[in-house]
This record gives sequence, C-alpha cells and structure tokens, in this order.
Amino acid sequence: MLTPRKLRTLLVDDESLSRRGLELRLKVASDIEVIGQCSNGREALQAIRESKPDLVFLDIQMPGLSGFDVLAELQPHELPMIVFVTAYDRFAVQAFEARAIDYVLKPVDDVRLAATLAHVRELAEQRTAVAERNQLANPLAALRGSGEIEGAQPAASTSPPNWLPIRNGRETVRVPVEAIEWVDAAGDYLCIHASGNTHILRATMREMETLLDPRLFQRVHRSTIVNLTRVKSLRAHMNGEYFLRLEGGQELKLSRTYRDKVEYFLKRPRAH
Repeated sequence: MLTPRKLRTLLVDDESLSRRGLELRLKVASDIEVIGQCSNGREALQAIRESKPDLVFLDIQMPGLSGFDVLAELQPHELPMIVFVTAYDRFAVQAFEARAIDYVLKPVDDVRLAATLAHVRELAEQRTAVAERNQLANPLAALRGSGEIEGAQPAASTSPPNWLPIRNGRETVRVPVEAIEWVDAAGDYLCIHASGNTHILRATMREMETLLDPRLFQRVHRSTIVNLTRVKSLRAHMNGEYFLRLEGGQELKLSRTYRDKVEYFLKRPRAH
C-alpha cells in the first residue's frame, strides 16, 4: 500500500504561542509535515519562494506585511494552498476574496481544524491531478498531434451540433456531443472527456462554450465545462464553493465565481 504524500506546511504568525499551538494540533495529522515557521510577512515571502510549501497557515494581522499583503506580493505560480488564521471573524469575507481556500479562528478549534484539513486534502488531490494532466497534455499532443474541430464554427443562428468532428492528423473522430461528460483546460489545449476517452485539441474555453448547447453544458469553473445531464449530486462547501459528482464518479469543483449556476443543477432533470 502506497504511503500518502505528506503536505509540506508552513506556519506564519507573529505570536510564537499561536504557532506552537497550531503545530501541536497538526502533529496528529500523519499527512501534514510542518517544514518551517515564520514570525512576519517578509520571512513568509522568502520561505514560500525558497521552500515552495504545499500549504501555508497564514496569520492575517501581523506588523509590517499583513497576510493579505503577502498574497499580493506573490505571483500566481508561486501560490501554495492558503488557510488564513485570524482572531476576527469579520476578516472571513476578505479571506475568501483573497483566494484563501479556508480560514480558522483563534483560538483554533479542533473540530474546525479537522474540517479545514479535509478540504485541504480534497484540493490537494485535485491539484495533483490537474498538474499531472497539464504536464502530459503538451507532450501527448506533440506525439499524436493535437486535434482541432473540423469545419468552420457554426453561426450563432444555427442549431448546436449533435457531434464534434475532431481531426487528429489524417483521422477524424466523430464525438457525439451527448457523450461528452466534461471539458477542462490543460495548458494551451482542451481535454474532451467522452465515453471513457479523452480527446485533446487546441481550442479555448470560450470557443467551446460558444459551440456547445447552453441548455446542456454550463461552465462551472474558469477551466471546466460540465454536461448537466451527467451530474449525479451537488455538495455545498462552507466557503461558497460546491463539488459536483458525475455519474462516472469524477468530482469537479463549482467555484464561487460561477455559483449562480447552482440553479441549473437544482432545477434541471437529468437525462435517462
């Protein structure tokens, strides 16, 4: 049995007792490895850039650079998973607007921390899957040739297509639109998941969104379009996100940016 990969974790707080208390609580989690501690924002920036942790528990209120300031200094590719730590619940909304995945209040409650870690583990698995897919997409496309949708894009007045003719080299594969389970972005390519197969093609999410019937397909994340009829269940998370479970068992995230799409999953009957 494979040992699960430990999440390399950094603790950032200007109060040493707070860092120590959080460290002790995290010791009971076998998949969390505390690799360092920082007492201010400048130390945190340096540690994040040098150590590249998977997860950072980041205090919001610190002298000098606040937790929000630390995030503002980091480039998107430098961002680990962030859990804000704060003594004030009023910072919660700002925490999520700053793209933290969660927050915990001081003094840290064991039950709340356990729920946060459960969320962290879910996202860590998704991040690993996305990273592996993105690394594979480009060389795979180079080996077998990236597909493209054959023929001109239909005009806005025409009906949505019933199938997509995806050309790979000399071969054209006709993919029934109703068989598409979901579409996600992988670098410069899109992955079309249909009938247990993945078709890689060079296109944008916007192009695909325009091509597919919005009565059946909706964008639920900046990099994901899902077939509404393939969604088996919808699970809410405390930070305003949702998780969609498909009939095939895959779980996709519906981000806060697209939470107005929840009504599609609550009202629309699934196809049989």
